[in-house]
Amino acid sequence: MRTIALRIFGVCALSIVWTLLWGRFTVPNLVNGAVVAVAIMVLLPLPPVPVRGRLHLVPLLKLTGLFCWYLAASSAQLMWLAVRPGPPPLTGVLRVQLSIKSDLVLVLASSIITLIPGSMVLEIDQVRRILYCHVIDVGSAQSVERFHHQVAQVERLLLDAFERDSEWIPVGGNS
Repeated sequence: MRTIALRIFGVCALSIVWTLLWGRFTVPNLVNGAVVAVAIMVLLPLPPVPVRGRLHLVPLLKLTGLFCWYLAASSAQLMWLAVRPGPPPLTGVLRVQLSIKSDLVLVLASSIITLIPGSMVLEIDQVRRILYCHVIDVGSAQSVERFHHQVAQVERLLLDAFERDSEWIPVGGNS
């Protein structure tokens, strides 16, 4: 049942992306999107990703709210950096150590960090659980600390939502 629900969700999501790419929400665009989505899922199947544990809604909602806040706040900070007088901000690559166990949640964390304006994940060290991130405005210790604080908050909420230690079962572990 879960597999069928995930496939239906995938078809719906791909159909919506198709419709958004065409720029107009019409029934033919939605139907064509569903046909393309089914073709993609049948002809180009992704390998199965082992997903274990439970989804916790409250931390997920907190994560969504925090992400929206960081999206708005970081956009305003970038806007100010673009129009302020003076030299451009100092940029750099920062290393972030994470304690996330699941590869799927690790990718989700890197996606969230990349979507926050002013930062972009350049590399994921899957074995050591390290992200290398390009960050705009690393000219002060306060800016660097703010970035590390953002990542720590995102990581904590992801762990609370997806990887609670009491529910964690390694891939290949006994159910």
